[in-house]
Amino acid sequence: MIDSKDEKPKELDAAGQNPKERLLDVAERLFSLKGFASVTLREIGNELSLSHASLYDHFPGGKEELFIAVTKRNILRHGEALKVRLDAANGNIQSILLSIAEWFLVQPPLDLIRMAQSDMPVLKPQDARKLMDLMHEQILLRLQDVLQEADESGTIHCANPALVAGAFVGMIESFHSMPEFAVRSSRLDMAGEMIDILLRGMDYRSL
Repeated sequence: MIDSKDEKPKELDAAGQNPKERLLDVAERLFSLKGFASVTLREIGNELSLSHASLYDHFPGGKEELFIAVTKRNILRHGEALKVRLDAANGNIQSILLSIAEWFLVQPPLDLIRMAQSDMPVLKPQDARKLMDLMHEQILLRLQDVLQEADESGTIHCANPALVAGAFVGMIESFHSMPEFAVRSSRLDMAGEMIDILLRGMDYRSL
């Protein structure tokens, strides 16, 4: 299902937007807020004034196919943005990580913990695996490569780039759920502080 090659309809709606893209936008917002299990097709249809039949015209596989399409599109969007930032990078690992953090913070949260614990288990195993592989390829592997290159250049010492890449994404994502009263200056400034701590390391000494 995840590999389906649905072509986008050529017609535009009254607002000049592709109807299928508008459907994906609304579904993405609702899935991001509530997760797969808590969103119904009826809720999505009501926001768009679409019937169940119209939704199934675009996604015959129903809510699961729609969720897969939304998640795949979101991951690919993040992956392309990271590629653009990395291609334009000046080699400074701190500025690279800050640029990546800035992108994550202006996007709806991926909410990787909920995705792994709640969303993926209800999908067909092969579809869940393909989404997680895509996440690794588009996001985690790109970060891992950046950290590996910085380690090899001697800029940082990173014994496990894969582990640090996953932890970095998780830490940046956590700023989305931080209440406003706890935000000092801005989330990006706080992410910058966290990146500085990460790069400097912690002088841990066992007592």
